[in-house]
Amino acid sequence: MIVCIAEKPSVARDIANVLGAKETKQGYIEGNGYQVTWTFGHLCELKEPREYNERWQRWDIWDLPMIPQRYGIRLKDDAGIKKQFSIIEGLFKDAEMIINCGDAGQEGELIQRWVMQKAGVKCPVKRLWISSLTEEAIREGFQTLKDQKEYQSLYEAGLSRAIGDWTLGLNATRLYTMKYQQQRGQVLSIGRVQTPTLALIVNRQKEIEEFVPRQSWLLTTLYRDVKFTAVTIDEDAEAEKASEAAEGKTAKSKTPTYKQIEYETEAEALDVLRSVKDSPLTVIDIQKKKGAEAPPRLYDLTSLQVDCNKKFSMSAEQTLQTIQSLYEKKFTTYPRVDTTFLPDDIYPKCPGILRGLRGYEQLTQPLEGKALIKSKKIFDSSKVTDHHAIVPTGVPAQSMTDMEKRVYDLVARAFIAAFYPDMKFETTTVFGECQVSGSSESNPLAQPQTDSSSKSSILFRTSGRTIIDDGWKVIYKKETKDTSDDEENSEAVESTLPVFKKGESGPHVPSLAERWTQPPKPYTEATLLRAMETAGKFVDDDELRDAMKENGIGRPSTRAAIIETLFKRRYIKKERKNLVPTPTGIELINLIHEELLKSAELTGIWEKKLRDIEYHKYSAQQFIDELKQMVVDIVTTVRNDNSNRRVVYTTDEELKKKKTTSTQKTVRREGESPAGFKPRGKKTETAKKIDSPKASESGGTTSFDEDQWIGMTCPVCKQGTIIKGKSAYGCSRWREGCSYRMPFEDAIKKGG
Repeated sequence: MIVCIAEKPSVARDIANVLGAKETKQGYIEGNGYQVTWTFGHLCELKEPREYNERWQRWDIWDLPMIPQRYGIRLKDDAGIKKQFSIIEGLFKDAEMIINCGDAGQEGELIQRWVMQKAGVKCPVKRLWISSLTEEAIREGFQTLKDQKEYQSLYEAGLSRAIGDWTLGLNATRLYTMKYQQQRGQVLSIGRVQTPTLALIVNRQKEIEEFVPRQSWLLTTLYRDVKFTAVTIDEDAEAEKASEAAEGKTAKSKTPTYKQIEYETEAEALDVLRSVKDSPLTVIDIQKKKGAEAPPRLYDLTSLQVDCNKKFSMSAEQTLQTIQSLYEKKFTTYPRVDTTFLPDDIYPKCPGILRGLRGYEQLTQPLEGKALIKSKKIFDSSKVTDHHAIVPTGVPAQSMTDMEKRVYDLVARAFIAAFYPDMKFETTTVFGECQVSGSSESNPLAQPQTDSSSKSSILFRTSGRTIIDDGWKVIYKKETKDTSDDEENSEAVESTLPVFKKGESGPHVPSLAERWTQPPKPYTEATLLRAMETAGKFVDDDELRDAMKENGIGRPSTRAAIIETLFKRRYIKKERKNLVPTPTGIELINLIHEELLKSAELTGIWEKKLRDIEYHKYSAQQFIDELKQMVVDIVTTVRNDNSNRRVVYTTDEELKKKKTTSTQKTVRREGESPAGFKPRGKKTETAKKIDSPKASESGGTTSFDEDQWIGMTCPVCKQGTIIKGKSAYGCSRWREGCSYRMPFEDAIKKGG
């Protein structure tokens, strides 16, 4: 018999169906020469400390570090797991060959290897490696089975990760707990990825609290009902261009780079305003530039989690569970991926996938019968290793929950958009000039004239964008405006200017706009996931982000669990969509002086080494040896700390209080103006003020997890699920007439 072992019963049934194994038995399915069995995720785990050394059963700082001479595995202490393993062990004993059908990734490889090790497998082992669970994909996979030896480095990377997490996590947790706990029974959990992730949140909170806003004024003017802003040449940008040109690099733009003029005092700004208000504005230049915007990238797991958090307020864990469910239902491909590309051999299958998208016929029909666009930004085999981007399988999707429909819609639309043409637009930039009375010496921020005139001038600019061809944008036409916390991208919004002519001149109405620099925004799950992906560095460019992924902290498949762990440890809490550290979380990071434990960048280097092990570029033994030495050094340093520091403990009751004092301190601006100050009697346009966090009617900021309601079954119609609006929760079937509505303040009372 050939024994196939899958990671869960549902996958085993799919494989058995393709292989023609029909007879269901206790713990496996048999038929046609195959026995198909399964695990329940991890059946085995690394041994507990006490199983290596009896002294390690009790927590004693002087027994650290705990470093076994040889790491071993054991069965999990669960009756159901032990029963299933006994069945698997019996099947393996009589097998002529085993096919590892585990999840096609590092964790899936480790799960099955440990089971085979524990069972003492001696027969040949093959590996099934597939990216979807459709019948076609499974058949193709069995026709191209690999020798398990080809995945040895994948296993070694997974094993190194597990040993590293055990060695650092258990030693550091015991070390910091025994040294710094405030009360007996309090555990200070430290983790290789968990702690630097917490440090990102704590450091951001510190930046917010210590931020000192700077005040400035912008000069704007209204000409022909169009707002112009005073600008000047950006000397820094021009110097950078010159430097790049000297290095032989091609400049991105040959035209000068401008920036808004910021006046440091209101008096200075008013002087300039008065000097130009009676002078006409003359249009001196009109620049038109055509451009194109390519379709958005396909989804990897992180980008899908980011979008679901922004659009639907779904947590990273909710998104992972939902896309995993869609994968198991055969509607989408393997989800735990970190690439947004497809291999070239998928291209011939794309027309068939498009035909299988039910409910999207209006969008796919224009592509029918045509050669599909093959963009290098979508199809690039060199950017694909184990798995490709998340895309639909072409199996008609049905019987989905509301949450699954939302996630599937994102994946389907991104896939369809990939074959639409670029969105084409034209940007018009208009420059106007106002003469200023007096010489440039009296107004150092005035723009000098190019001629020998004794007057100086102020340069104003406005721009507008007209969409020439919607291209792929038609795929998203019906979507409502994204209400995420991202800064508005002015270029993404169509704003048509009236027709201007060079040389025209006329009166204008100048005014001042008060501006305050803003503090950094607190992390949301979306922005935290991006920060973890790039080891705390903030990168907007997709290509640069790809290059930094190798040094990210954690893996796409584990980042959601890391965030959930921080909640469970009471190290962070959620205030609306913002992630805020608790006093315990803040104190823990403050007392950790060892940068290796809390630096996202250094942890990213460790993560890179694990990836290199997977790709035969680094030794697993060297990784483990370096980690052991790091643990020895940390234990020595902390044990010799003579300070009397302790970590405060955040209780459940404190986290659930309705009335909480905001962790954000009131931010004071430079000078005497407090937050929210607005001078009277002056005609100024003011920018957004820095407000304190929105408070509930009970007088405090909400501290419970408001998103706990999302995805629950509607209590009124019993068919829809609860979704989040601007001021209340409602039912996903509101279009069908369901009237359920729960204001946020009511949710606060129930959640508190």
